[in-house]
Amino acid sequence: MSEKVPINHLRELESEAIFVIREVVAQFENPVMLFSGGKDSIVMYHLARKAFYPAKVPFPLMHIDTGHNFQETLDFRDWLVKETGVQLIVRYVQDSIDQGRVVEETGYNASRNKLQTVTLLDAIEELKIDCAMGGGRRDEEKARAKERFFSHRDEFGQWDPKNQRPELWNLFNGRKNIGEHFRVFPISNWTEMDVWQYILLENIAIPSLYFSHEREVFERDGVLYAKSPYIKMKDTEKVEKRIVRFRTIGDATCTGAIESKANSVEDIIREVAATRITERGGRADDKRSEAAMEDRKIEGYF
Repeated sequence: MSEKVPINHLRELESEAIFVIREVVAQFENPVMLFSGGKDSIVMYHLARKAFYPAKVPFPLMHIDTGHNFQETLDFRDWLVKETGVQLIVRYVQDSIDQGRVVEETGYNASRNKLQTVTLLDAIEELKIDCAMGGGRRDEEKARAKERFFSHRDEFGQWDPKNQRPELWNLFNGRKNIGEHFRVFPISNWTEMDVWQYILLENIAIPSLYFSHEREVFERDGVLYAKSPYIKMKDTEKVEKRIVRFRTIGDATCTGAIESKANSVEDIIREVAATRITERGGRADDKRSEAAMEDRKIEGYF
């Protein structure tokens, strides 16, 4: 009798995520996949392509553009769309500001990150979206650890962590009332290390921001921020050139860099294995309060 070939844990995670994505297409009429240009959404889109190959991905990507993105991220997003032919929907926070739907923050710590929620919920209502897949992972932050694969949102787009559908094994319940929708997280069980190992295994292209490069940065409250026209600097803050990279990619006003010499995926994997700082330790939006992420998610955030 031949020995059983052990299934690599990455292939198990891949299989689980593909199953979840196919369940979305089976249960919902008008799903989208949220796409930020970060590694998690890139991996999720890669999985979606595998799920339906050789057919095209049967739903569009949707980017909620704060207007304060890193240019490298936008360049990568546009390249990927052109390369794969996927439909891309973009909605802009600036439009929400111009329409009076949200008020832009002011001051040194002003950010448009939280304002994305209104733009996202308006897009979901406008386009009659009944499911928005996201790249959130349980290991990222304690509020995200409460999310199920299929996460219910009420008619106001809000999340109630005490009102989640039970998930029995791999039986997902997408039942909803009119006006409600679901958020679905196909890579919820993945860790940051899993994502990087899978990127290496599948040779997936990612934005240059993830690799070490020289950049003008300044330090505030222990976080290195890239010099940006979107961030108001204090007189005491000093811009200097350092060799940095980013572990997460989000709004430039709240995403911190780390000093690093990792310029390959292999280097990044070794760095992630050795670090004692959490992946979102450099995110100012998570530092606003102990429950910052949960508060945003209850309001309808990603």
